[in-house]
Amino acid sequence: MAKTATLAAPAVGAAPAAGKKSRLLLIVLVLLVVAAAGGGAAWWFLGRAHEAGEAKPAAAKPPVFHTLEPFTVNLAEENGDHYLQVAVVYELSDDKAVDKVKTYLPVIRNRILLLLSAKRPSELTGAEGKQKLVGELVAAARESIPGDTAQRGVTGAYLGAFVIQ
Repeated sequence: MAKTATLAAPAVGAAPAAGKKSRLLLIVLVLLVVAAAGGGAAWWFLGRAHEAGEAKPAAAKPPVFHTLEPFTVNLAEENGDHYLQVAVVYELSDDKAVDKVKTYLPVIRNRILLLLSAKRPSELTGAEGKQKLVGELVAAARESIPGDTAQRGVTGAYLGAFVIQ
């Protein structure tokens, strides 16, 4: 019987130690669950607040183009007579800019004719010459339309056709 009592005594002493470890493990698990829940809640609410605070980008408006009637001009003399036939397409900011271009079309066409007829064939043969011409066409349209803004609704120009003969 003494053996049973001796065996029982360590078991009783071991139970409190195992109970403390279990309690500590349970507390750690509860803290981990609470921390995970708090982190998840913070992620959820901060993500929502960030989405609400962001200004959603406006849907991109399709570009507005206006094609001018083709131009045919004699170029400045250089090794004989040459002529240029070119079609110009303007990219405009909106429909109001289209109305402005239509209103000032005689002025725009005049400036373009004067610009083109002053060119030499050698100025227009390379890609750089054509790119420079496009910039000058944009400037001609912008200068023809009165207004406060530098662009005056003209955002770009494109060559629809280009023939030197």
